[in-house]
Amino acid sequence: MDSNFERRLRLIYDALDSNSNKKALSEADKVLKKHPKFLAAKALKALAILRLGREEESNVLLDAIMKEKPVDDGTLQVLTFCFKEMEQLNKICEMYNYAAKQTPGNEEILAHLFMAYVNIDDFKAQQTVALQLYKLHPKNPYYFWAVVSVFLQGVKGSESIVPEKRKLFLSLAEKMVHKIITENKIEAEQEAQLYIRILSEQAKYREALEFLDSSIALKHFPGAPTSIRIDLLRNLKEWKTLQELLEKLLKEDRDRWDYYQEYLNCSIELSKSSDNEYSSTIIEETHKSLCELINSGKPVRGPYLARLELYRLMRELKLDANKILGNCNKLLIEYFNLFGDKFCCTNDISMYIDSMQQDERSNLANILIKESAINSTNLPKTKEEMQKHITALQLARICGAHKLLESDHLLALFTTLKLHYEHGLSNFGKDLLATDMGPSDLYALLAANVMYDLSIKEQQSKPLLEALALLSYVLKNSPSNFHVKLFALKIYQLLGCLTGAQEMYDLLDIKNIQLDSMGYIHCNYLPLSGRFNFGKPTYEAALKFFTNSYKDRLAYITMSYRFGTFSKLLEFMDFRDKLTNSIHYSILSAESLILEIVGLNGTINQNLNSFKLLGINPQEDRTAWNELSDNRDLSLLVRWDPIKEYDAKSDEKESLSHEIEVLQIRLNLLRLVASIVDLMNSSTSDTETLDMLLESFIGLYQRIKLMNYKPISNKFLVNLLPSRLFLLLDLPYEQFFTDLSNFILKLWNGLVSQEDKDNINKNVDNCVNVLNSVIDENNSKQDNMWCRKFVQERISAIVEIMSLYAFVLQVSHERYLVISQLNTSKKGKRKDQLENEKSNVLNDRERLAIVIDLMRHLKNCLQISFNNIGNLKAPFIPVDLSDLMNDLSIKSDIQSTVYGDITGHFKENHVQLVNEIRCLIKDKIKLVNK
Repeated sequence: MDSNFERRLRLIYDALDSNSNKKALSEADKVLKKHPKFLAAKALKALAILRLGREEESNVLLDAIMKEKPVDDGTLQVLTFCFKEMEQLNKICEMYNYAAKQTPGNEEILAHLFMAYVNIDDFKAQQTVALQLYKLHPKNPYYFWAVVSVFLQGVKGSESIVPEKRKLFLSLAEKMVHKIITENKIEAEQEAQLYIRILSEQAKYREALEFLDSSIALKHFPGAPTSIRIDLLRNLKEWKTLQELLEKLLKEDRDRWDYYQEYLNCSIELSKSSDNEYSSTIIEETHKSLCELINSGKPVRGPYLARLELYRLMRELKLDANKILGNCNKLLIEYFNLFGDKFCCTNDISMYIDSMQQDERSNLANILIKESAINSTNLPKTKEEMQKHITALQLARICGAHKLLESDHLLALFTTLKLHYEHGLSNFGKDLLATDMGPSDLYALLAANVMYDLSIKEQQSKPLLEALALLSYVLKNSPSNFHVKLFALKIYQLLGCLTGAQEMYDLLDIKNIQLDSMGYIHCNYLPLSGRFNFGKPTYEAALKFFTNSYKDRLAYITMSYRFGTFSKLLEFMDFRDKLTNSIHYSILSAESLILEIVGLNGTINQNLNSFKLLGINPQEDRTAWNELSDNRDLSLLVRWDPIKEYDAKSDEKESLSHEIEVLQIRLNLLRLVASIVDLMNSSTSDTETLDMLLESFIGLYQRIKLMNYKPISNKFLVNLLPSRLFLLLDLPYEQFFTDLSNFILKLWNGLVSQEDKDNINKNVDNCVNVLNSVIDENNSKQDNMWCRKFVQERISAIVEIMSLYAFVLQVSHERYLVISQLNTSKKGKRKDQLENEKSNVLNDRERLAIVIDLMRHLKNCLQISFNNIGNLKAPFIPVDLSDLMNDLSIKSDIQSTVYGDITGHFKENHVQLVNEIRCLIKDKIKLVNK
């Protein structure tokens, strides 16, 4: 190969690396002109074409290369890139299989083949290739690749659910490692750790513990985490030995909460007799040990918290905790006095309020406020005093101090809190870094909760606007406080202002895995905002993370094999599976596809090409429903709501059920529309897919109605927003798309009656009536901001329904127009036309006329909707926010900035909402203008 040729090949690689795909294609063609059979250049050309978005063309070239059965590393690596980008991982296995057969004994090819099987979780094939490698090149890593492959067949393989098979695979993995141990060939700590894991999976805890203490483990695994020994002793129920170990560990580190939890569990188990009675002597000894730890140095949270945990456990077991530990309130107050100036104190104490009676909680709240020594005449003199006061206020709310307050008292409390915020800012919040949170910001967060309480009590938006003004002011002073951003985001959403919510979401700057765990706080609201185009970049950014991280997830797993870090392997696999099956990702994918169809606004050919690029296959549901993973972090918004007034676990469970139902409806709707489009572009008369999806759609709605789901309570600010499920049930989605699908089937068979047409038109009229009624509701209310979210959601949904219907009509019109023109161009009548006339089946021209009638009716309804949307009144801001600012010593320019920002967001959102919806409706009018 001459140097000029090598230089040109390097130019292709460089162009691809810099994303200059057109240049890469050009350079590849130049190389292939001189060397038309050079496979590496062909593969690079295929990659360049693929990255230019021409997947079909790339596929043809790749198939041709695969028929040549390449074996050179350069070609194979480029093909690997291609197949990974197209997510055709099986083809990588095929490719390396060919290469391995043609170059037997090639270590590098076999290693690549092994990793190819790793990427598709073919554990059996992995095992076979690993043993081949070990036979040819007897190295420990290859042997342990085979061991791990067998182990994974036992814990994650398709047969792992069969107990006998699981036992067989784990036993084989154990024997394989035991062979290496007896031959004294263990070389690395990960190999020793893997053996312990294999034994533990079989509940052979005694053998695992003995191995951990063996000379081999001491030599190769001297830094074994203490947690392994703790787990083994716990599983063996060797409580005394475990307790002695934990006592030793706690003396070395008095603040290890995980050790305390294990230690208390040991004490309870040791105190339990055969008839489940508990010995107070052992519990007294445990209490004595905790007291010794408390008194053995400067105060740390661990032993004090452990004493409270022991109190809770005794209460749970119906033992007399007061007799041994004393009064619980005294313990809590002591803890508060020691650690009340720490941010974590509220959460620490709140864990033990749950088991208290209401009168005990009320008494505790009063005492804590007094203990903080802050009142109307005595303001905090230090940051520590201020934090202690904040802790007392938070705990008082948790104890229920706010829930019975009347409106005027809530308003007075809000005023007090914002003045405390201002005092803390002016005295302790100067010279902070941009990344620092203001020391008094928590007063403002509490104040926002109080105003939400007032807003719910009075069913008015004014208190929420005042809270929003305070939070906006706080952000001017603490631009990095993500808690404030989250609260402001939530209030903007509650008031139906996407512009403000989007700004807060952008300020949160969530990235990478946060797009999955935190993205729901905003993305779930986007489909209901009425801003169809505005939400696209947010969807795209989130979906880009999931698609781009796919290769990274595969890389983590293959690196675990390459570097022998087997202890991380299952963790990486679980991480991969969680992201792959994320319900948030599934919902984002479905919503973005529906959004694309709703937004189609070109000619029929343009729209069909765009629709084809979406790659929707109505015949196949790829969602792994039984493996969906809820990765949402539902504890994002810090909560200080009254204990027993909410059930976070129940709400989380209900919310997940709602989201799964929403996903099912949206995917079914998407596939239903896609099946209609496919049918109208089909040359066959197969309606099986549409029939099946229609039946599924009807059955899904029937089942969901029988479930009798209830919305999650909106009692507190930090509660989840109501699910879209109830909107999808309230609005005519079911009736509309059921009737539409039935109509399309009848139209296809030429059996449409006037009644069928009338039903479709009635559904459209019903949509317009819903639209008009919510607009009237918005316009008739003085405080129309309070119902704004409700109004916008329904407008968005109705426009979505009519947009999907418009696309279906456009596609149907094109089919029957083309067929009618073809028939007209032929002389005489075809045989099938004559037969249709005899059997009263509509001919294609009659079908076209029906579609045109429906399009004209829809056009009229869209025109009415276009005009009515223009009459939607802007949200009325019922309070002069500058009044709020006058309570604080804020400069007038900041006052006007805060006021201007908030009012500006609401005004801009209204203008953009009306413009976007009217533009969309205008586009749909063009689509059906016949």
